[in-house]
Amino acid sequence: MTDLTYCDRLVQDTPFLTGQGRLSEQQVDRIILQLNRYYPQVLTNKEAEKFRNPKSSLRVRLCDLLSHLQRSGERHCQEFYRALYIHAQPLHSHLPSRHTLQNSDCTELDWGSDGRELSDRGPMSFLAGLGLAAGLALLLYCCPPDPKVLPGARRILGFSPVIIDRHVSRYLLAFLADDLGGF
Repeated sequence: MTDLTYCDRLVQDTPFLTGQGRLSEQQVDRIILQLNRYYPQVLTNKEAEKFRNPKSSLRVRLCDLLSHLQRSGERHCQEFYRALYIHAQPLHSHLPSRHTLQNSDCTELDWGSDGRELSDRGPMSFLAGLGLAAGLALLLYCCPPDPKVLPGARRILGFSPVIIDRHVSRYLLAFLADDLGGF
């Protein structure tokens, strides 16, 4: 099991982060502002102005920032990764150090980037299911209870409260109780 510190991870990720087109000017500025303005304050105002200087190239500023954070210590590197996650989440998920940690036996908190999508079927599937459920409910509500027409449906509805949520099962049991004469 490899125990990489945040500083070690930053050393490993520096070539990836400083690659052409990885981080935009706005993302780097937001990360620097987060490290400067929010608790715990990692960068002083003077350091933040130096790393946000538009006269030097983005790559040079980013290299300077990363080397400054590596010299500053573990907590500063950890705050950089937190800011990177907030402002560049897709890039954060593709970092080489994250792939190394995922391939090893280490367990790290997964920040749930995949857990936000409930279904890949889309809204039309949801609307179709909702329409089907509403149609069946309307059919059961409006159809007159004729024992010749729906005898199989009564048996199916009798077992469905086992599967369906308890709030819905009350209404289904009431429907059966009316038809069977109160059990």
